Amino acid sequence: MKKILIIDTGGTFNKIYSPRDGNLYIDTDSNALKDIANKWLCELRFVSIIGKDSLDMDNKDRLLLLESINQSNHEHIIIIHGTDTIDITAKYLLDKNIEKQIMLTAAMVPYSIDPVEATANLASALGYMQAKEKKGIYIAMNGVFGLAEQIKKNRKLGKFLFTYKGLDH
Repeated sequence: MKKILIIDTGGTFNKIYSPRDGNLYIDTDSNALKDIANKWLCELRFVSIIGKDSLDMDNKDRLLLLESINQSNHEHIIIIHGTDTIDITAKYLLDKNIEKQIMLTAAMVPYSIDPVEATANLASALGYMQAKEKKGIYIAMNGVFGLAEQIKKNRKLGKFLFTYKGLDH
């Protein structure tokens, strides 16, 4: 099994409901990831950075993410991100010519509300990473996997799709 680092940046994946004010907040302690990892037989290492909804992320946050990637001795990294700007972060990382295998994933429903999608997306990212040998920037969402530039969020359908030359498949 590959030695994999999971970098948690926040996003809906990590949101938890506050009964006090009725809002959803980012859990910066990565409890969703810890809960999933405790049920799996593989050893995963995590680091939690940024702790924001992806709509609030900016290039300073992406620079922090890039620094975390570059400072890590891991060659295989899964990034937990928000769905709304996952493509922007993927493009940012693509432009940096990183010589590692990077897999971005997220969830549209918080793990704390319904763990199925978040768990499935993380499991897909982990599985695809185990099977894939080529370095690059990838996205794994909603059972779809591919190079970052091939996976797009279709807001009308509310899911991610594989695209080829602008055509959704």
